[in-house]
Amino acid sequence: MPRILTGITTSGTPHLGNYVGAIRPAIAASHAPGVESFYFLADYHALIKVTEPSRVQRSTLEIAAAWLACGLDPERVWFYRQSDIPEIPELTWLLTCVAAKGLLNRAHAYKAAVDRNVADGDDPDAGVTAGLFMYPVLMAADILLFNANKVPVGRDQVQHIEMARDIGARFNHLYGEHFVLPEAAIEEHVATLPGLDGRKMSKSYDNTIPLFCDRGELKKLIAGIVTDSRAPGEPKDAEGSNVFELYRAFSSAQETAAMRAAFAAGIGWGDAKQKLFERIDAEIAPLRERYAHYAGTAEGVAEVERLLRTGAVKARTLAAPLLMKLRAAVGLRDLRNGGVEPVVAKAKSASPQFKQYRENDGKFYFKLLDGDGRLLLQSVGFASPKEAGAIVAELKSGNAELASIAHSVVRVDGVDEASLADALRELRAEG
Repeated sequence: MPRILTGITTSGTPHLGNYVGAIRPAIAASHAPGVESFYFLADYHALIKVTEPSRVQRSTLEIAAAWLACGLDPERVWFYRQSDIPEIPELTWLLTCVAAKGLLNRAHAYKAAVDRNVADGDDPDAGVTAGLFMYPVLMAADILLFNANKVPVGRDQVQHIEMARDIGARFNHLYGEHFVLPEAAIEEHVATLPGLDGRKMSKSYDNTIPLFCDRGELKKLIAGIVTDSRAPGEPKDAEGSNVFELYRAFSSAQETAAMRAAFAAGIGWGDAKQKLFERIDAEIAPLRERYAHYAGTAEGVAEVERLLRTGAVKARTLAAPLLMKLRAAVGLRDLRNGGVEPVVAKAKSASPQFKQYRENDGKFYFKLLDGDGRLLLQSVGFASPKEAGAIVAELKSGNAELASIAHSVVRVDGVDEASLADALRELRAEG
């Protein structure tokens, strides 16, 4: 069954833009048959940019309460707090040990911070924490630990999914096939709401309408939406109007058509904003009541905490067994189990082997090692793993000799022809 995973950073208060663009569609998707949906509160990620402990805690409660109030069913989905899963930071370290620094250097957030510093004449890494630099590895751990197939993201987040794939593939190459390589489910048609000033609704612009503000504040904020100076009776353009775009996000097709007609007929801005208030309030009012319970009462807060802890126990039924396998794969094992082969004995019985890998330059390579781990043959870089694999397959099968692939390999100093030939013969004999 395919798994879809969504993380929600606990660094702010949910607003109407979050609801329309993420919460509402994700909860609707969680009811689709034949999929497993994972929703987690990314509080470790929040620490990268928020240094106020009370804000992280409050945001965690507000976001969890918001999702529950909007109809997320913890019985149907996997709903947990990132920091309740100790396997996530442990996997982050295992992945850190295989993640290429060059890959992390190219992460958009890190590069943007460096570019700002350079433009300001500062040291390139001024104010850059290791947390910001390692953000993609933590995100890879979030995804790979649950072997998620798809991760819904906007286009600006696709790079993080590609990096998770690269890191997971590198681990699989070194230690065996443990991870499903995730795909980005690009959200092409995510609804983006205009804020109070007409720009995209965002905390960064301080132009948001809190999702669960009370009716009085909601009405006041809507009344303050920027509009043009056309008077009542003057026809107004629906497209491009902040008021109309907000109304459409909460209305049926029939209601939207009626409002469009009202704009053409010259509805006054005050009347249009009143209709917008009534429409939003009609949808949010019952959710606001549930939110007030979860976030505003001792019983509700205790219930949220219980649901998150229960969700963590459920999530760890997947995470803990996989982490145990990964620990064993990298050699973090009980010394009594399985025995530890003497190094000399293992070396004597080892066979030559080809290893294929990807370097930081993005190209694919192979090398041939003898039973002692000595490098016998090194390839040049190939544009694809398929090209490198084809040469390896020919050498193993005997269809190609070294002279015929001289353009594809780099001679290793000190390695004689006889040693190479013996290693290739042994590989071919083994099949």
